[in-house]
Amino acid sequence: QVQLVESGGGLVQAGDSLRLSCAAAGRTFSNYAMGWFRQAPGKEREFVAAINWSGGSTYYANSVKGRFTISRDNAKNTVYLQMNSLKPEDTAVYYCARAAAAVIRTREYEYGYWGQGTQVTVSS
Repeated sequence: QVQLVESGGGLVQAGDSLRLSCAAAGRTFSNYAMGWFRQAPGKEREFVAAINWSGGSTYYANSVKGRFTISRDNAKNTVYLQMNSLKPEDTAVYYCARAAAAVIRTREYEYGYWGQGTQVTVSS
């Protein structure tokens, strides 16, 4: 069984930064790609960023490219999302997820395990 627990969300002002963390329970964390998704009120969940098994390859949605950075520490079974220059439109519940593969995936159905989500609210 895989458990993912996100933390680090909160209420910030536009232009501020936040770092989200996602801690994974289980011994196979380093075998799989990880991703971050988000869901704003009244909208469908959308892809934000993904990282491959080793951390050597990353991919971002256009809306966050240049502002967000995904990283991972396989020794700590943790994936991070550093969010800089936050905008009100970044307000959402952020979810981390484990892909069913070692390489980067961007679609929800390609992820088999999900965390419970952490709220990020950016005020203008």
